[in-house]
Amino acid sequence: MATTLWILSLSLSLSLSLVFLSVSADTHKSVTDNPADELVATLNNNRTAHKESALYDNPGLACIALQYIKAYQGSCGEVGGEDAKKPAESQFAETFAPNCGVQVSTLTQITGRLLGCETKYVSPAEAFSEILMKNSKSLEILYSKNHTELGAAVSGSDGGAPYFWCVLFSNGKSNSSFVLDGGVAKISKPGCFSGANDQCSSADDWSQTRRLWPYAAGLLIALGHAFG
Repeated sequence: MATTLWILSLSLSLSLSLVFLSVSADTHKSVTDNPADELVATLNNNRTAHKESALYDNPGLACIALQYIKAYQGSCGEVGGEDAKKPAESQFAETFAPNCGVQVSTLTQITGRLLGCETKYVSPAEAFSEILMKNSKSLEILYSKNHTELGAAVSGSDGGAPYFWCVLFSNGKSNSSFVLDGGVAKISKPGCFSGANDQCSSADDWSQTRRLWPYAAGLLIALGHAFG
């Protein structure tokens, strides 16, 4: 009996280890990419293909884009359509900048905004083409000659659906607008923002990790019964 329990314990322990190794492998894979950085690359590729200049990826502005998302508090219905809303302009100086460590005196005019929300996570390229580029107005914003810099952010609500994608554009100078205290933006989770050299898991990986936890919990319960 003791031998049987030992074998069962070893088998369950190995299975549990494989589950967590799988989670670890997925996490390691995900940190090589940042979906917000990928979105910026897609935007700039489309601008240059349209004979417009690529825009500077400003991490201070990108962090503010993430704060802009968080202001919606997961209310996807307030993005687009008849019920569309947007955060008050005063929040940039009062909330968004301080939360990011951006010096308020360096805030510069926002010359364009792209915002989208979806119930499922998609790749940055799909988010660009299917969520953000919805109409001619979006294309007008994308190709505007008024922009000099941009910042992108993506976040789920508490790490899950719905998923928000946001790009803010500005006409500021890269070395003097949206300046960060100490040169580093405050990282706030959940969510990713561009330009900060932050290794950030995509929402796809957050969801996948959560799906593996029930298996781990089940193995722990089985192990408990075996020694009960």
